[in-house]
Amino acid sequence: MIAKKFLKHTFIYGLATVLPRAMNFLLVPLHTQTLETVAYADNTTFYVYAAFFNVLLTFGMETAFFRFFSQSSNKKKVFSTLLIALSVSAILFLGAVTWSATGLSNGFAIPMLHLQFLIAVLVLDTLVVAPFAYLRAIEKSQKFALIKLLNILVYAGLNFLFLWMVPSFGWEFLDVFPNQKVNYIFVANVAASVVTFVVLLPCWFSVPFHFDRQLFQKMLRYGFPIMIAGVAFVINENLDKLLLKKLLTEDIMGAYSGCYKLAVFMTLFIQAFRLGAEPFFFNHASDKKAPQTYAVILKYFVIVGAAVMLLIVTNIELLKILLIRNESYWKALEIVPVILLANLFLGVYHNLSIWYKLTDRTRFGMYISLMGAMITIVLNLWLIPQIGFMASAWATLLAYGSMMVVSYFLGKKYYPVPYPVLRMATYLIVATCLGALHFYAFYANYTAGTVAVFVFLLGVYAMERKELVKFFSR
Repeated sequence: MIAKKFLKHTFIYGLATVLPRAMNFLLVPLHTQTLETVAYADNTTFYVYAAFFNVLLTFGMETAFFRFFSQSSNKKKVFSTLLIALSVSAILFLGAVTWSATGLSNGFAIPMLHLQFLIAVLVLDTLVVAPFAYLRAIEKSQKFALIKLLNILVYAGLNFLFLWMVPSFGWEFLDVFPNQKVNYIFVANVAASVVTFVVLLPCWFSVPFHFDRQLFQKMLRYGFPIMIAGVAFVINENLDKLLLKKLLTEDIMGAYSGCYKLAVFMTLFIQAFRLGAEPFFFNHASDKKAPQTYAVILKYFVIVGAAVMLLIVTNIELLKILLIRNESYWKALEIVPVILLANLFLGVYHNLSIWYKLTDRTRFGMYISLMGAMITIVLNLWLIPQIGFMASAWATLLAYGSMMVVSYFLGKKYYPVPYPVLRMATYLIVATCLGALHFYAFYANYTAGTVAVFVFLLGVYAMERKELVKFFSR
């Protein structure tokens, strides 16, 4: 029953992630057709900075909220404390960056207008973190999904309006940025954030305002290492793009960023899983069978993730034609299999990381993430001048792989979970070998790709048949 409940909420969170991201995914051909690789690099730079500041503004409090919410008898007080803390954070940030906007624009080499859009998005998105976390904590997954869907509908709709309908129908009265199409993407993002904030505004009045200083200090101590880990994660995920721009060219950065999008299905799967898994793991931590449950969940995470990776690699030519129609981006296509495996390693790491969250050893998460960031920085700086953009893909793989391995061995010491390591490693190796064989020997051969996927799934069924039959017969 616990596993089925987990699957239910993960499925809904999956829809909340997959549907918006699928909508966003449909924008990839629009963006890559409308924007040259250099302009796409500007778009990437904007969202790199957004990711970095999002982590700083929430300072690890979202994960801390789930930890203390699950333990507290006064859950509304925990929510109110988080809500007030993040609202103050957003207001202080708005004041600070408005006062120093010119210096920030020059220092980060970002146009003032882009900076203003960025500030608006960051403030609005910080203000909705607490309400979204509360919906997840009380298992209101359907409401969470609907609001997320509304957000992406506004964003995607305005993208199609400005980048396709305006030029197609000659609506010049809406063409405010005729020579800077990338600005319309930022306008759409601000509008979507405004709508989301308005929809969630009633949450501010759903509980009495009460700020518990002692609780906040405990949450801060718990969350601060997670914030540092979050900063390190942003470095792992985004520094490569900035370094490619600096050490090579904006054109290469844009092509790399565009092809990186082809790994989005793996990202969707991982994000959907995390949305359902994090509150689930905390809420069931006191269950005596929790370690066994966590082990089963990770095993099937690896199975599904390996299958997703194999499906994308065997259909990469079709995805390329459908989603990245501008051939100037295709020069970076070979990064996709490496990035897919790297993201799968990251997903396994997120599963394994439950040990330091449940034992309140979040500083270890900080150490592991900083280790990954150091690997990313050193390998990118060392290898980009020598082998080009592939250096960034291999650096990402090695960083996430190292984090996964280190977390596993530390977890064995502090919170033992009976993970079926040999079986999971087998699935990963088989899927990786089949994918590599197809990419380098049978590229664009869909018959060979179908056979590869079928062989993998048949092997999984043969090894897991008894457990699957038992699960679905309940």
